[in-house]
Amino acid sequence: MKIDYVSDIACPWCAVGLHSLELAIKNLKGVVDVELRFHPYELNPGMALEGTDSGEYLRAKYGMSKEQLESNRDNLRARGAAVGFHFGAMKQVWNTFDGHRLLHWAGIQSAELQRKLKHALLDAYHNAGNNPADSAVLLELAEKVGLNVVEAAEVISSGRYGDEVRAEEAYWQQAGIQSVPSIIINERHLITGGQPPEVFEKILREIEAKDIEERGHA
Repeated sequence: MKIDYVSDIACPWCAVGLHSLELAIKNLKGVVDVELRFHPYELNPGMALEGTDSGEYLRAKYGMSKEQLESNRDNLRARGAAVGFHFGAMKQVWNTFDGHRLLHWAGIQSAELQRKLKHALLDAYHNAGNNPADSAVLLELAEKVGLNVVEAAEVISSGRYGDEVRAEEAYWQQAGIQSVPSIIINERHLITGGQPPEVFEKILREIEAKDIEERGHA
């Protein structure tokens, strides 16, 4: 089963959704064989490299009151904790483009290295509050997950894979993706949002059963 996970490092529900999806995949071990790949989407493509205050930004963008924002954050923390992800103070919103470039390169190395880097970036952003536009942060994460640090430094400093990331973002937007996380199964089925593990598991089981039935009738 091919799963394309379209998301942004800056998206908190993408962190919840990924951990939830992976719990579902773990529960389906031996039932569904999954190939998971990550694809870029930027919620704030015009964000300055130094970032901005998250409270001010989110209240302005979504018209939230301070109380609504705190309520949403409490909900996020609870949903994250339920699937094993911890949210920190969430004080800043950052530009994620360089993080996506590094993820693209990691995916060329291997799917597993890309997955590990994705997790490291989500944790750095939403838990530790680190800036993914900071080359030192990216290099530290690259080394942490086992990527070649010299090659990673060259990717970051050169701007390499910028065109590829832009092209991927355009592809998914033209395909109709307007929110993240968006999870595309076998290039045919779309699941959106940070669903609970049991919802992902139910849908994946149904898709696998239907695909087996269709192959049997082919």
